[in-house]
Amino acid sequence: MAETELQPREDEDAVREEGEEFDEDNRLKPAFVDSVREALEAEDDSRAYELVEPLHPADIADLLELLSETERRELAAAISDLMTSEVIAELNDYVRESMVEALPAAAVAEIAEQLDTDDAVQLIEDLDDEDQKAILAEMDADDRAIIESALSYPEETAGRLMQRELVAVPENMTVGDLIDYLRDNDDMTTEFWEVFIVDHRHHPIGTCQLSWILRCPRHIPLLDVMKRDQTLIPVDMDQEEVALRFQKYALISAAVVDESGRLVGQLTVDDIVHIIQEEAGEDALLMSGAGEGDINEPLRDAYSARVRWLVANLGTAVVASAIIAMFGAAIEQLVALAVLMPIVASIGGNAGTQTMAVTVRAIAMNQLTRSNTRRLVLRELKVAMMNGATIAVLIGIATALIFTPQLGGVIAAAMVINIIVSGMAGVLVPVVFDRLDQDPAVASSVFVTMITDSMGFFAFLGLAVATGLVG
Repeated sequence: MAETELQPREDEDAVREEGEEFDEDNRLKPAFVDSVREALEAEDDSRAYELVEPLHPADIADLLELLSETERRELAAAISDLMTSEVIAELNDYVRESMVEALPAAAVAEIAEQLDTDDAVQLIEDLDDEDQKAILAEMDADDRAIIESALSYPEETAGRLMQRELVAVPENMTVGDLIDYLRDNDDMTTEFWEVFIVDHRHHPIGTCQLSWILRCPRHIPLLDVMKRDQTLIPVDMDQEEVALRFQKYALISAAVVDESGRLVGQLTVDDIVHIIQEEAGEDALLMSGAGEGDINEPLRDAYSARVRWLVANLGTAVVASAIIAMFGAAIEQLVALAVLMPIVASIGGNAGTQTMAVTVRAIAMNQLTRSNTRRLVLRELKVAMMNGATIAVLIGIATALIFTPQLGGVIAAAMVINIIVSGMAGVLVPVVFDRLDQDPAVASSVFVTMITDSMGFFAFLGLAVATGLVG
């Protein structure tokens, strides 16, 4: 893929100082966005261009995301020569897809050819098959082959994410040979942190950081200065596991190898930062049942993602209500039971959510495995017992003072039981989903909520009946 060099904008600082429409820390102020909107409404394309032209490509992308779909198209038409590959690469997935669909296939192909391969794949992968074929047909044969190769790998794997642009040299070179090679080849990538050393089968056998190369005498063989220990990433490795390896081994870049061990690409830390952001946000949204949670997500998709979890929550609420109905006569005899029931369920739910969050994170970070599951369960049981005892004493004393000592004892015992059950549910439910190869962040909250609410009501009302507090 061709490299596109981003030229610095000389007048950017002047614009920031003059109009103060652009925030110092690269955030678009409302006044600036309103000015752009006014220019679009007045059909003053030159004014819109004048406002946007000093911005960094990432800020142009942010501006487009702040506008409505109609305004985006109008602005894109007004600043067509500013709609570079850097801007397209920075756009939100939904906004980029919408913008790309509005462009002719030849224009999208031209943009894709200017991007690094990983960004080009991200640009094309979410489009319909028909649009993908049309764009690929307009691309240079070599670039098309690279994109098609990347698209052949499953989504969210190293093969989809990797960059094909890298520097790899044979093992028989000296430091001087390598320096001459880097200087004489204008077509190679301009952004790299280390050079990969490969054998005659194109298998990576080591790496040389640029700092080493610059500090070593020219006559020294690469085999004598290269770092032989390296972390190799299989093309089919899931992106979460890739991110964990980068974090664990403090990597700046890493070689990606195919099934035969051949070097086929590289991943760099900037790619991993995006993965970590995506995965962290995705897990949080999945636990809440909010779908992708993107404000640019189509209305129908947002509705579909959220309503199914609300329906599931409705089912769990019915279970809890059915348990309450079993003790309807007891509640009629002592209204205080109805007053105190929400407290038991609420505290238990919070305890379960805390434990579930810790467990899901431990699974995602690969800190929780089969080898230490028992230890984590016992640890969370102890935490639950300590929490339960503390909360039970507080609520028991308060209830005894306000109502009766017997009711205080009942709610204290129910609180201990519910917090312990909630803690165990918060651990075991995500673990079971993980053992079944299901994402523990997706459905854990629904089941944990059902268990904590149902057990809270059952323990409190059941103890009230069992102790003779009500007939």
